[in-house]
Amino acid sequence: MVQMTNTLDILFPEFKPFFYNRFSTTSLYILKKYKTVNKISNMKDFDTLGKLSRGKFTYSKFVKLKELAKNTIGESNELFEFQLQTLISLYEEIDSKIDSIDKQLSTIIKDLNPPTLSIPGIGVISCASIISEFGDISKFNNAGQMLSFAGLEPGIIESGTMSSKGKMVKRGSGYLRQSLMNVCMVIIANNHTFYDYFHKKMNEGKAYRVALSHVCRKLIRVIFILEKNNIQFDPSLLK
Repeated sequence: MVQMTNTLDILFPEFKPFFYNRFSTTSLYILKKYKTVNKISNMKDFDTLGKLSRGKFTYSKFVKLKELAKNTIGESNELFEFQLQTLISLYEEIDSKIDSIDKQLSTIIKDLNPPTLSIPGIGVISCASIISEFGDISKFNNAGQMLSFAGLEPGIIESGTMSSKGKMVKRGSGYLRQSLMNVCMVIIANNHTFYDYFHKKMNEGKAYRVALSHVCRKLIRVIFILEKNNIQFDPSLLK
């Protein structure tokens, strides 16, 4: 994706910012079908693009993109045009393999049906990420050990005769921490107790990421109880 962006910056630098710096299905379709800036400036099939984007790519955007193509400051170059098409093909091949793996993961997790999957807001892929990173839950004696493993326990700041809790130590798996933080954003929107707990921390003056880390710790404690006891999620566990 970085290489695609770098090539587009030479050929048509206005293109990716027009699509909010994302490679959407519509933007990739345009690049694949028209291939050159000149052809984009003369494209005519608005109806196809409208249907492909489910109405998000409006006629005004269609006209605007054509105008940008006509007046681009980019450089027309056959070598870079060929390079862009090659990169798009490679991107789609990788994306297809990721989809295939995701489907296999979904099948495995659904068959295993781990208790963590019963938590509202946690999907099969998120569940697979969390469970696989923690591994065998039986190796943890308490939720604190799971927090430590994820690098989400607060560090201790000591000075003379005083000690206090500081920032997260951030040991362990960064991938696990990121998975937990991402899934907590979804959980907050799907569970009123997590939502209330998050806003309680925000009202205490905590920064957004700090408040979210508190939700992650609460989530890990719930996961520990569910997996250790092999039980399904119950809102009463949050009280």
